[in-house]
Amino acid sequence: MSYLFTSESVSEGHPDKVADQISDALLDEFLAYDENSKVACETLVTTGQVILAGEVKSSAYVDVQEVARRVIEQIGYTKSEYQFEAKSCGVLSAIHEQSGDINRGVERADPYEQGAGDQGMMFGYATKETGNYMPLALEISHALLEELAAIRKNEIALMPYLRPDSKSQVTIEYDDNGMPLRIDTIVMSTQHDEFFTANNNVTQEVADQKMGVKIKEDIIKILIPRVKARFPSIIQTLFNDHIIYHVNPTGKFVIGGPHGDTGLTGRKIIVDSYGGKGAHGGGAFSGKDPSKVDRSAAYAARHIAKNLVAAGVADEVLVQISYAIGVARPTSVFVNTFNRSNVRISDGEISQKIQLLFDLRPKAIEERLKLRHPIYFETASYGHFGREPRVVTKLYQSRYMPEPVVQVVELFTWEKLDYVEKIKEVFGL
Repeated sequence: MSYLFTSESVSEGHPDKVADQISDALLDEFLAYDENSKVACETLVTTGQVILAGEVKSSAYVDVQEVARRVIEQIGYTKSEYQFEAKSCGVLSAIHEQSGDINRGVERADPYEQGAGDQGMMFGYATKETGNYMPLALEISHALLEELAAIRKNEIALMPYLRPDSKSQVTIEYDDNGMPLRIDTIVMSTQHDEFFTANNNVTQEVADQKMGVKIKEDIIKILIPRVKARFPSIIQTLFNDHIIYHVNPTGKFVIGGPHGDTGLTGRKIIVDSYGGKGAHGGGAFSGKDPSKVDRSAAYAARHIAKNLVAAGVADEVLVQISYAIGVARPTSVFVNTFNRSNVRISDGEISQKIQLLFDLRPKAIEERLKLRHPIYFETASYGHFGREPRVVTKLYQSRYMPEPVVQVVELFTWEKLDYVEKIKEVFGL
């Protein structure tokens, strides 16, 4: 019997994502000036306020207020009517130095024996469902909001009422073999200007209805075709004339962003990962330097899972890695192929071969995936996984540092298919 599966995404203007982006921008700033920085930065955003907290050990001094305001402006909170605006919001910092008790467990004379920054379990997942080995419902959810943001920023005349905050949700029908049959439901909620208002001839209720009709019409006629065109033909066929659309289902979404809902770093971990497919260990990513295995080991697990699927070991793979604080080597490595393995060995034997191929000590992960660089701001919206690896040049300038810093960095290294041939050799494929 067929079944329905749903994933959601949130835009860069969603309050939780605003918080994530500020935390990762601060992390990048510290790493740009001191690659050995230890950072765990949390952000809270609400009406007219940004509160920064956490622990940092670094030789760099960062103007945290300036960084936070720059991020908020880049997202698009630039008007006073939003009740949260880049130049006028208050920014309070309560960042302090990293605990010595944590630091003694992480630092080692031999850097490759550097201990994990915390205990916990991290998951990586990959599936043949899409070309980038990500779950389809999540991919479409992200694409809807990326395209909406592109319209808001670059093609204002198309939908001139758009504000930064938005959410999406996609439900897909699958057959018994886990193959997508069609898109069943799309939910879109986008913050907007109050572009119709009550007057002598029109009540506010009628004005709200007119706004709702216009926004739904634009979503279906402008946004959906653009998103559909981003996918290969086999996925385009899943878009059909019978999709159920819920667009701004409350009827109105003028009050939004941090004024409408307080935002916190790390509160969108399923959006950040696999949209409910696979699993998540519970640890957030943003604001944490790579000594925190919540982040680095999750990236390593995705790297392993994606390369296993791409090499043909299985059509779907979940990898779990666990650590103890202050201990370099994992306490366990687990693999689940969901009975979709293409090799004649058990999942336990696959796990053993993985451990021969991949050094999963934190420092080895940092080196292999080039994680001690300012590469994190780009991860903080539209998902940490399924993204395109690329090389970019970044410029950092601060009145507290004598010279600007130029860094050429590689983004999303954990998405590279650089172990496929090694895996094929080890597995005899």
